[in-house]
Amino acid sequence: MKYSLFLSSSVRTGCEFCTMGLLFTIFFLFPLNAVATPSVVVSLKPLHSLVAAVMDGVGVPTLIVQGTGSGHGYQLLPDDAKKLADADIVFWIGPQMETFLVKSLKNLPVSTEVIALADVRGMCLLDMRTGGNFEMHHHVHHADGHHAYSSGESDDSHYKDLHFWLDPKNAEVIIHMIAHVLAKRDPASAQRYSDNAKNYGKRLHNLIKDIDHDLTPFRGQSFIVFHDAYQYFEKRFGMSAVAAITVSPEQVPGVKRISQIRDTVKKLGPVCVFSEPQFESRLIKTVIEGTGARTGRLDPLGVAIPAGPDQYLTLIRNLADSLKDCLGSQ
Repeated sequence: MKYSLFLSSSVRTGCEFCTMGLLFTIFFLFPLNAVATPSVVVSLKPLHSLVAAVMDGVGVPTLIVQGTGSGHGYQLLPDDAKKLADADIVFWIGPQMETFLVKSLKNLPVSTEVIALADVRGMCLLDMRTGGNFEMHHHVHHADGHHAYSSGESDDSHYKDLHFWLDPKNAEVIIHMIAHVLAKRDPASAQRYSDNAKNYGKRLHNLIKDIDHDLTPFRGQSFIVFHDAYQYFEKRFGMSAVAAITVSPEQVPGVKRISQIRDTVKKLGPVCVFSEPQFESRLIKTVIEGTGARTGRLDPLGVAIPAGPDQYLTLIRNLADSLKDCLGSQ
């Protein structure tokens, strides 16, 4: 009998009709498509925001790096391992960014779909900035695997900057890819995923238009960043950092490097030097001491912004506002 899948032979008595009635009631109250909603895990907060936007009204993705944590040097917790083990789909940048996930992802079941966003077609990927006031990344990409992505070319200087989410145009590519992946796993909600992606795309277009207008007066003004994470945002909106204090937050710059940056600050005059909330600001104080430079704060992850569909939009808006506030006082 069909319901033998739900009842063992030891309980097939006169009560089995009551049991079957209960099962039918459960299925009526909790449709099968609700059970089929994919369990989705995302590595970093901005990516989680994009996935949450596409899943809005269907389900809520799980975030690995939470709170003020950074993908740089993060260590997986036992609870994180359980989240990954229970996942149907995992979204991450890729092995060169979230090195802390590589081993765990290799051990997941074959049925778990792991999506490396660095490999998504249509994404604009930029080469790392090297030389001059930007340290030579291609000498350190093995130690600083968080940043460099091999494009597969023979020349190892062609490594890509993986902070690509900071270009809202890339975010648009990502959300439509997310909708496609989710629809394959959950066809019953395919239309909702597609509609959510389209609606979020419209919000991204409006955001780009607004920020482009707001930052127009500040194009051509020099500023210095803590680490070189912002060129996607800069190129999208016509801005340009002239130097980065360090190639990676984990690599404390030496005396020679700090002296070089201080010389740059002195030459530029009252320039803006930006720190990041996840990392020690003492370096910034050392760099600007006695120079008349001003300080601001940029956050490529939006760690203080509550997780959810709006987190990404607020993150990009905050970057623009931070630049405008500091550069506007020059």
